[in-house]
Amino acid sequence: MMGCSPGDAECVDSEKPAHEVTISKGFWLGQTDVTQAAYQRVMGSNPSHFKGDNLPVEQINWEEARSYCQAIGGRLPTEAEWEYAARAGSTAARYGNLDAIAWYSANSGNTTHQVAQKAAKCLGAVRHARNVWEWVADWYADKHAGGSQTDPGGPATGQFRVLRGGSWSNYPRLARASCRSWFAPESRKPRLRFRCAGN
Repeated sequence: MMGCSPGDAECVDSEKPAHEVTISKGFWLGQTDVTQAAYQRVMGSNPSHFKGDNLPVEQINWEEARSYCQAIGGRLPTEAEWEYAARAGSTAARYGNLDAIAWYSANSGNTTHQVAQKAAKCLGAVRHARNVWEWVADWYADKHAGGSQTDPGGPATGQFRVLRGGSWSNYPRLARASCRSWFAPESRKPRLRFRCAGN
């Protein structure tokens, strides 16, 4: 089920309606965000505000994120794939204690942190620790389309791209599996990062 978790009082309209999604093909997803060292090796630059080889690369716009993933033989995950991995089979809003799984406004010290520092979950030890918002492939829509869907890819066009995961600067309520945000695809912020997926 994608969208609002059962009993989640913090869920908002953009996460509704909860609906059944079938992902029909296996896919891989990066265990962590792309690091600055990895991005530098492939793309020859590092635009990040917070510097450190093992910190997530940030201040990356959507096209740059997509280009990196293509350069390593991957792609950006769809919003549905991202949430499927974030839930790891759970129907809860979070897969663990917030301080154990996420960097957010109360514990981040107003900065990003090295990847793989928070608890992973069961799907191949994928770490969705909220550190910086993650670009996904989909265009943003104000609400989910609803109904049963197979391999959804979001609207065909739009003004904004979807972001998932919350960030070091956000309140706890944004560190939930169904939480969504959006930015114009050309945006560059210290709280924008990504990870790659592929089939």
